[in-house]
Amino acid sequence: MKQPEKEMSFLDHLEELRWHLVRSFGAIFIIGILIFIFQTTVFDDFLLAHLKPDFVTYKFFCKTFTYIGIDSSFCDVHFNQKLLSLNPTQQLMTAIWVSLILGFIIAFPYILWEIWRFIAPGLHSAERKNSRGFLLASSFLFFLGALFSYFVIIPMSVYFFYNYKISDAVVNNFKLDAYINLVTNTMLGVALFFELPVVVFFLSKIGLITPEFLKKYRKHALVVVLIVAAVITPPDVASQVIVSIPIMILYEVSIYISKIVTKKQEQNISKVPKV
Repeated sequence: MKQPEKEMSFLDHLEELRWHLVRSFGAIFIIGILIFIFQTTVFDDFLLAHLKPDFVTYKFFCKTFTYIGIDSSFCDVHFNQKLLSLNPTQQLMTAIWVSLILGFIIAFPYILWEIWRFIAPGLHSAERKNSRGFLLASSFLFFLGALFSYFVIIPMSVYFFYNYKISDAVVNNFKLDAYINLVTNTMLGVALFFELPVVVFFLSKIGLITPEFLKKYRKHALVVVLIVAAVITPPDVASQVIVSIPIMILYEVSIYISKIVTKKQEQNISKVPKV
């Protein structure tokens, strides 16, 4: 006869959590080392690619807008200035920081898997089976957000900030760390924002958010999205629409997910026999 598993104490849970965190940070560190080894290729072909006039996004937007008869500044992309490194350690520290950030992005599915392994023992068999889809959905949305940021939002932001001037007497000469922070923070931030449907799923599960709440503040969310799009994109309507549409689609998907979760919970409650 199989012996029942011994219940873990609070300290046992902390020890288990510690090893999950150690393995997660280990994955980030190992990937970060590989990125650091190939830092020249990573910077030239990936992080600094948006400074090249022939970047795929600029060419695509130029052809698309020209085809539909809209004048676009993406047809005249040029960057005259080089990035500045103003202290002896700046390039080294930037390379280390980038390696860790990109290491986290690449290791994200594994980190989610470690989180799932930690919470899975406390779930029922049905919940454990259903939660496996969480890993796939979360990873897909995260990388979708990273790709959308890299190929859409970052090129728009880089072009806008490089060419924005309050006066001809002011020259834009950006520091290396400032530019890299713009690229990495935007990519990571948008990737995490694309986790909105997953976050709404869990918040709806515990009753903190309802579809009615999301519908009520839909207009407010649209205003916020338009403001953010206006800040991070060039000052033309086409660019703002390109950024706003996917974000609002995510919001509508979140409403649908919240509705499904709420409806399922109501059905489960109705099945409970009344005493």
